[in-house]
Amino acid sequence: MTLAAGTRLGPYEIQTPIGAGGMGEVYRARDTRLERTVAVKVLPTHLSASPESRQRFEREAKTISRLSHPHICALYDVGREGETEYLVMEYLEGETLLDRLAKGALPLEQTLRYGTEIADALEKAHRQGIVHRDLKPANVMLTKTGVKLLDFGLAKGMEAPGSKGSLTSLPTQQGLTQEGTILGTFQYMAPEQLEGKEADARTDIFAFGATLYEMATGKKAFAAATQASLIGAILHTDPAPISAVHPMSPPALDRVVKTCLAKDPEDRWQNAGDVGKELRWIAEGSAAGMTVPAAASRPRVREAIAWALAAAGLLAGATSFLTRGRGTGPQSVRFMQTPPAGFAFRFQDRPAVSPDGRRIAFSITDGGGRTRIWVRNLDTLSARVLEGTEGGSFAFWSPDGRQLGFFQAGKLRRIDAEGGSIQTICEDTGGGFGATWGTKGVIVLGSHFGTPLSRVPADGGARVPVTVIDPARGDAAHVYPAFLPDGRHFVFAARNVDPAKTVLVVADIDSNETRVLWRSDTTAVWSPRGYLLFAREGALFAQRFDPAKLEAVGAPMTVVDDVHFFTDNNLLQVSAGGDVLAYGLWRHDRNLVWLDRKGTPVGTLGQVADYEDLRISPKGDRVAVSIRDATSGRNLDVWVLDVARGIASRLTSDRPDEFVPTWSADGQRVYYTSDRAGFYDIYAKPASGGAEEVVLKTNWDKLVSDVTPDGSALVLGGSPSGTREDVWLLPLAGNRKAKPLFETEFTEYSARLSPDGRWIAFSSDDAGPREIFVQAFPSGPRRRVSTSGGSSPVWSRDGKELFYAAGDGRLTAVPFRPDASGPVFGPPQPLFDLGAAGLSSYDPRPYDVSPDGRFLVVRVVGEEPSNPTVIDVHWTERLKK
Repeated sequence: MTLAAGTRLGPYEIQTPIGAGGMGEVYRARDTRLERTVAVKVLPTHLSASPESRQRFEREAKTISRLSHPHICALYDVGREGETEYLVMEYLEGETLLDRLAKGALPLEQTLRYGTEIADALEKAHRQGIVHRDLKPANVMLTKTGVKLLDFGLAKGMEAPGSKGSLTSLPTQQGLTQEGTILGTFQYMAPEQLEGKEADARTDIFAFGATLYEMATGKKAFAAATQASLIGAILHTDPAPISAVHPMSPPALDRVVKTCLAKDPEDRWQNAGDVGKELRWIAEGSAAGMTVPAAASRPRVREAIAWALAAAGLLAGATSFLTRGRGTGPQSVRFMQTPPAGFAFRFQDRPAVSPDGRRIAFSITDGGGRTRIWVRNLDTLSARVLEGTEGGSFAFWSPDGRQLGFFQAGKLRRIDAEGGSIQTICEDTGGGFGATWGTKGVIVLGSHFGTPLSRVPADGGARVPVTVIDPARGDAAHVYPAFLPDGRHFVFAARNVDPAKTVLVVADIDSNETRVLWRSDTTAVWSPRGYLLFAREGALFAQRFDPAKLEAVGAPMTVVDDVHFFTDNNLLQVSAGGDVLAYGLWRHDRNLVWLDRKGTPVGTLGQVADYEDLRISPKGDRVAVSIRDATSGRNLDVWVLDVARGIASRLTSDRPDEFVPTWSADGQRVYYTSDRAGFYDIYAKPASGGAEEVVLKTNWDKLVSDVTPDGSALVLGGSPSGTREDVWLLPLAGNRKAKPLFETEFTEYSARLSPDGRWIAFSSDDAGPREIFVQAFPSGPRRRVSTSGGSSPVWSRDGKELFYAAGDGRLTAVPFRPDASGPVFGPPQPLFDLGAAGLSSYDPRPYDVSPDGRFLVVRVVGEEPSNPTVIDVHWTERLKK
């Protein structure tokens, strides 16, 4: 049945269709008596003849009529026009939770608020003796006034629990649906429903748990390729903890959802009201979201908290704030903040501590390379994602701590620290080598190598150069500025073509006057406690500094012996605000691990070292890797490992970084990138050692991605503008002029050619989050391969499979075969959790596949993550000692 506009059902005039389901069609209509808009649900003609369908339709009307609750869709009327049965309900404007989840997980605050409202609605229904039996995102409407629970078409009165047969022999309630079927939607059904047992309130609580899980993570609690395997998953497996999927969820939410999803109804929450109270308590921040008995010892409970991002440490820091001024004086407290499995702090980025030291912003990247900016209050264990910051990096605070600036899609943007609309400050940043926001309403930002720093009004405008590159001094770039308290002077790193000569410089926003301060391996960070923080030879130093005289006071003091910084661009992973310091801790214990297709370790290669990326030779007998020197300079060098003997030979040894090695087609040479001249340029050496060759040297950054199978050209990633990266082709004969393989408004990464050279796979953000695409080489339409995020594509040696790191961090295989109409892909097949370390922001190569089908993966030794952040509260107290 499809009712035409203008059709009358009693006093209700049909206007437009809204939707349709198995048990009804819903229309927007006008109530001609009361002059209001309503929703009319009609029983389709093909069901009207069925007594069972009419009985179910009437039962829905009676059920809803018994329920009066602000979060349950209200029933206004019921009627019959000729042979047409209809219900008249409250008309709701908004979107279903199902539609909203298509855009991704909900922010924590919305998950808790909507969850509480759903729990209240369920409690009302259960108190009336009504079980919904089909709770799912499609039956939850999100409106301006909150959620509305819909579709009680499967609802029934509660009876005493008891078995009514098996899954295959008996429906949940005989005669009220098709013969021999189960009522409800499989992915949200409780085990007892699947087993044909009687449903009660705890059945709805299971479905509520599955819905909550999806709200918090953006992923279904139970998913499988077939109905049979889905049923098996619901009956026998548990979903991954929310904190393992979504890094910022409170541990108490994990506990609430886990209890909702218990297989045995007796082990679940016994009523929805209790679930609602738990969610309210988490939202209010009670005990930082940790559900414990009221009589429990707070210190002991706090010591036991193990949240995804160093919850124990954060609580220790909060305790430090709370105990300040009790007569003992402030005590220095340090704790580690770590991302959960499958996530990482954005590799070349840094935390941002607010000016008052009470909040911290940072970027977290999932296994598919998707990044968003989060803000955490250090005196709580709650965190919130700033919606709309996908792909955002290098967050920095306004002087009053109310807003954050950040780089996104080649633009400079700002957002309220509590979230909200995003404003564009500058349309063209020229790159994104850090920014700082001064007290005079000016932002100074760094662009790509070879260009000076620029200034731009914080309210928006075009950037204007504020420094001058000095070739006589050997300047290659000016990067990562930091304002001093007067809002006029700022410091930055003047990167030299000889990295050993890189210096810190202080400059003035109103003139081109500069003053060299001292040599440093990194930029500097200003601390409100009166120090400039910088790194040299691996250690973090604090130098007392007079911002009025622009002079150092006394000698620098060591803060920590092992701090994370980058020699290729002078980035220091340090931030300071109030008396709080946040810094990246250096970790270099990594292994090269051989895995089979099930993810089972079958051996290791070489010794423990700080591996960054790798590439297996064409014959599989050698592996080229880049290893960061842990003792001097922290620079990267290329090494070659013999697979049979496990012996490593150093290929490069210069102070600059050499990395992302790529084998020549015949396996005799290794191409790599080096920043020795200030830009990422391409070089090559024989794999057995020998003279180095300059392959491509320009005034813009580029990285080697692959070599054509015939060895005639290199595939590069890079961008002359310093903004969005594209894929380029460099012929190795002739004048070696790089040409764009494809130039788009999007960013393409990690291009890899198929073994026959006919296809090219790459990662791109033209679908929003980073995904894997394939197109014919050298040109042709692109086809999307991944479905939920993807990076680091690698072809099997026979070209019949394409592997990539999926958004959830799992190594995924996609069957591939060419066809006359183009590439044909099979469904993605998750193999195992990649668990890779060394994922970088430029061209991640944490794994490769050998000719015999084994996978070689860079993995952290032990349980400690590869890029933790340390939060140091009252850090200056240690300097006094």
